[in-house]
Amino acid sequence: MLRFKHKRFFLLASLILLVSSVSFASTEGQEQKEEGEYNATEVIMHHIADSHEWHILDYEKNGETRVVSIPLPIILYADGHLDVFFSSAFHHGEEIVVKGEREYVLHHGKIYLGEIKHNENGEITNAKPLDFSITKNVAAMMFSAILIILIFISMARKYKKRQVPKGMQSLLEPIVLFVRDDIAIPNIGEKKYKKYMPYLLTLFFFIWFSNLLGLVPFFPGGANITGNIAVTMVLAVFTMLITNFSGNKGYWKHIFAAPGVPVWLYPIMIPVEIIGILSKPFALMVRLFANITAGHIIVLSLVSLIFIFKSLFISPVSFAFVLFMDVLELLVATLQAYIFTLLSALFIGMAVQEESH
Repeated sequence: MLRFKHKRFFLLASLILLVSSVSFASTEGQEQKEEGEYNATEVIMHHIADSHEWHILDYEKNGETRVVSIPLPIILYADGHLDVFFSSAFHHGEEIVVKGEREYVLHHGKIYLGEIKHNENGEITNAKPLDFSITKNVAAMMFSAILIILIFISMARKYKKRQVPKGMQSLLEPIVLFVRDDIAIPNIGEKKYKKYMPYLLTLFFFIWFSNLLGLVPFFPGGANITGNIAVTMVLAVFTMLITNFSGNKGYWKHIFAAPGVPVWLYPIMIPVEIIGILSKPFALMVRLFANITAGHIIVLSLVSLIFIFKSLFISPVSFAFVLFMDVLELLVATLQAYIFTLLSALFIGMAVQEESH
């Protein structure tokens, strides 16, 4: 069992999260000094958006701001050609990359063909190549997946050797049992839950690890994985597909011929039930995306108060609220993984339950 002595862990986590806020403050202070007027909305959206490089830190040398970042692979398809190079070729968007007759420009995190041109409404008119690049979020997902695989392979080997649980194994074993005993069995049933346990465990730990890594201010953390709606959409689609492909005769009968409903109401009820099939995963997608994104925005907004009021006196108050929100985000990271997994198990259970129930 986990004892309260693990409060050291939470203290360390709080300290790390506070350091992330201090780091953000120093970086944005430099940007404000260089650019003049501080635009909180632009800064916040920049930090929660995806990127073609993994930013590490900024520092000054000889009066110039130097950026340290990890370049990521750029994979583009345009005019029948596949071009592969690293994002460092853009020099943080300052240079045009030429590949044959094709010119690529990085502008506000997006890649365009040729020099940027605008129409009379200020909209960019450049064409875009097909972008298959490994962005920061993609790289972070790969890291999260590799981390999960390594941890659970190590745990499986220890179980195979019948070793006494210790270390990471003793920490994660109660969580695995919790997913089985409090999520899978009550919602799916003792007879059928084993079939879906691999998916539910993968879902829970992927979301949980991704959320926690997103709170870490330094490499390999800081990526807003589940704050990307494309990621939450894919997870929700997986749940929808598993639910509907697992649906038994009673599940589909309830959709196309609901018991106790007059036949003349079928033209109304069937579309409603079909909409329900789509609305459930849609709610899963939006809930996870909105909660994680909102947490990041609130923390960054609290730090931005220092530069909006342009006063050091607001700093203690701002950092106190930031620390509170960061600790709260640790709870939200776990809670959102639990809710997504619980609702997925509930939807699957509704599809596979016996009609007599």
